[in-house]
Amino acid sequence: MDIAIVGGGAAGLATAIFVARLMPVRSVVVLDGADKLGAKILMSGGGRCNVTNRVVTAADFRGGNPNVIKQVLAAFPVARTVAFFREIGVELCEEDNGKLFPKTNRALTVLEAMVGEAARLGVRILPRHRVTNMQRVASGFHIAAGATTLSAGNVVLATGGQSFPKTGSDGSGYRLAEELGHTLVPPTPALVPLVLDGDFHVPLSGISHHVELTVQAAGWKPVRVCGVLLWAHFGISGPAVLDLSRHWHRACLERCEVTVFANLVPGEDTASVEARLLAFASAQPRVQLHNALARLLPARVADALLGALAVSGTTLMAHLPRDVRRKVVKALVRWLLPVLDSRGYSHAETTAGGVPLAEVSPRSLGSRKCPGLYFAGEILDADGRIGGFNFQWAWASAWVAATALARAVKRDGPTAA
Repeated sequence: MDIAIVGGGAAGLATAIFVARLMPVRSVVVLDGADKLGAKILMSGGGRCNVTNRVVTAADFRGGNPNVIKQVLAAFPVARTVAFFREIGVELCEEDNGKLFPKTNRALTVLEAMVGEAARLGVRILPRHRVTNMQRVASGFHIAAGATTLSAGNVVLATGGQSFPKTGSDGSGYRLAEELGHTLVPPTPALVPLVLDGDFHVPLSGISHHVELTVQAAGWKPVRVCGVLLWAHFGISGPAVLDLSRHWHRACLERCEVTVFANLVPGEDTASVEARLLAFASAQPRVQLHNALARLLPARVADALLGALAVSGTTLMAHLPRDVRRKVVKALVRWLLPVLDSRGYSHAETTAGGVPLAEVSPRSLGSRKCPGLYFAGEILDADGRIGGFNFQWAWASAWVAATALARAVKRDGPTAA
């Protein structure tokens, strides 16, 4: 084969399509270990597939060099993504926070369109072909995939990270990259719910509301994330928590002492919250404390907080002692969330860490360590926040790798990045 793409997920399929469009006379094969391709596409967005976001910038990502991320995103911006999916029969519609979903509201629409386009272009797709070994040779690569052995002039690693390992993203691509000379930024789960100690959260399961979360770790500048928190039987989830989770994991990886706090009245501080409670007391002195707090956050959360503080919610605002009021105010703006762990890779939507961006060319995403080797998608050290950003990275990195391959193959054979 001229080009072998290892991994048949979003980035792998996109790379195959782009390569086949740019080089229609070349032979392209996609190797994937799963029985059926695209399980993570089908799971994403609650089965609807959040294809991209209306606005995507390097600031939406963490991990490697932001200048490299910016360059990759600029090569295939959102408008190109929308046009590409329209070309293959998938119209996108915008929802809250700029999220773009297929008009059909079905992730299967995205997967079938991509597999269909790859087949139309003559891409050979081989499921149940898990790559177990690759060797660099003079002519390119020898690849072992189960009982099959094949040769390819160039290889793209698009194996994903370790999120949702039951879909095949078990980290095997990292091992292949290391065997070909690369190092790794240690991977951790990202976009993953967090598990809490204690039982404060248990009766609140199913309640969601806006918060501001802060991760504080020794030697780190505090990281703050605003958005919706969802209380769950195991702890906390929701967009704000998912976005924050990678920072908690990275701090733990560096063995930092790390704490997580929630401001339950986002946009307020102790002075403004105390002023609001004093205003309540002045305007409606016979309002009970729990009713006053229910104007600031969900009533059940307010009652749980007062219970944890051992403060009576039936206290009239006019009779609320100053020290109790300040105790409540401090809890509202800096509520400790005792994080024990996350729910791990089995519930993580993506992986932080991976192949360092310093070890690839920003123009090509070609390896600086192994000529003829390229990367696309989650295997690289770049992870986006929730909202379609990681899919946009998949499409953009696939385009960069594909166009670089087209240039390289025209020069006859595998070349350095």
